[in-house]
Amino acid sequence: MDKSWMSLGDRLLSPAYAEGVNSFLRMARTHSMGSDRIQCPCRICCNNLFLPIFEVESHLFIKEIDPTYTHWIFHGEEETLPIIDNDVDPGVESGDVYIDDMDRIFDDIWAATFGDAREDNTTSPAHSAIPQSSPSTTFDQQLEDAQRPLFDGCTKFSKLFFIVKLLYIKTLGGWSIKSFDMLLSLLPSAFHNAELPQSYEEENVNLNECPICKASQWMPNTHGSRVIPQKVLRHFPLKPRLQRLFVSSKIAGDMRWHKEQRVTDETSMRHPADSEAWKTFDQANPIFARDACNVRLGNDIDVYLQPLIDELLELWEHGVPTFDASTKEMFMLHAALLWTINDFPAYGNLSGWSTKEKLACPSCNESTDSNWLKYGRKHCYIGHRRLAMKVQIPIG
Repeated sequence: MDKSWMSLGDRLLSPAYAEGVNSFLRMARTHSMGSDRIQCPCRICCNNLFLPIFEVESHLFIKEIDPTYTHWIFHGEEETLPIIDNDVDPGVESGDVYIDDMDRIFDDIWAATFGDAREDNTTSPAHSAIPQSSPSTTFDQQLEDAQRPLFDGCTKFSKLFFIVKLLYIKTLGGWSIKSFDMLLSLLPSAFHNAELPQSYEEENVNLNECPICKASQWMPNTHGSRVIPQKVLRHFPLKPRLQRLFVSSKIAGDMRWHKEQRVTDETSMRHPADSEAWKTFDQANPIFARDACNVRLGNDIDVYLQPLIDELLELWEHGVPTFDASTKEMFMLHAALLWTINDFPAYGNLSGWSTKEKLACPSCNESTDSNWLKYGRKHCYIGHRRLAMKVQIPIG
């Protein structure tokens, strides 16, 4: 299909641009299978929003189509994704033709998991940089899924790549786990021989009480057998996420850029490493600062701190063995929490400073301008904001 109209300048008066938009919307309407909403490919939405077709048409004229969206895979255009062929000569470099570069990714994952390069006849691993159960079995299964067609005769998708694409669409569309499970239960009915998972994995579904305080996990319920959780905390462990940053040779190089390639300029701040907080931390912790691979974190902190604090203590005191795909070497990864974004009560919980008493301001300390309300029975800080604005002291 002709896409030259995407680069036309006068889109509001150009007949060629209008005809191109009409042709695009006809294809998208056919691909939508009766739905009146499609992903909007304008410069602002960038296929992240599902909008009515008439609104998408307005966006294409007013905001212009995203010029980088040259393969219309979300609107009916076929995407050619070849399957790895075991009969191909191993001397031929074919990794670059894959959009997801699966072969190179598996090489890096193997090295990060077992600490050496992947070969045809690999012995049992001696250690693992990313702790997990049965790493060899898991890796072999993933490699097999990357080479196995989705179903007999399928030449477009491997099992692994199809699952990755489903998860990508789930993330892009903001699907809930329930709706994703509904899709996974529907697909086998239409494709009987397809290799698909049964559901999105959920953890700790069988716990009935808090392992710390032994309080019930469920709210009192007299309306039926369906239980309602008191609270839900979804924690993604920090250590394996940091380790996986170094599994990619490209990202691993970027993680060391601030120390190995950054051009220092004392007159301007272009990177967090130029900040006073970073420099002061490096002066106080020279051993930590010496290794370019060590990570400084900034985080949005809420009241559920314990899982994060446990991991940060281990990363600071002991570190975790990690494989650097760019240097092909193992190292001990350490991390420190350098910045936080939180409200004032959470700041008090995190730092240990009392933010509710006479000396509530950690910057002013004994100079805090506070008064005790006799009948309100609490402290107030009447002139403190005026003082803070005058001397530029943060109050929260």
